[in-house]
Amino acid sequence: MVTKEHIDNLINPRLNRVLLIVQTALSESQFQACRKLILDEFGKSGLGKELDRLFSSKEW
Repeated sequence: MVTKEHIDNLINPRLNRVLLIVQTALSESQFQACRKLILDEFGKSGLGKELDRLFSSKEW
């Protein structure tokens, strides 16, 4: 059975790599703003929230 933790374990290393790539391309202030947006999208207010909803629904 696939769990939210399994998905997180697949996403997080890739997310870290994306953030590293973005960091090399932007100034520090731009990177901090971009990092916040990316983490919001993949964290508790974005994908994480949607995954919680999906795994708690009876449709899964």
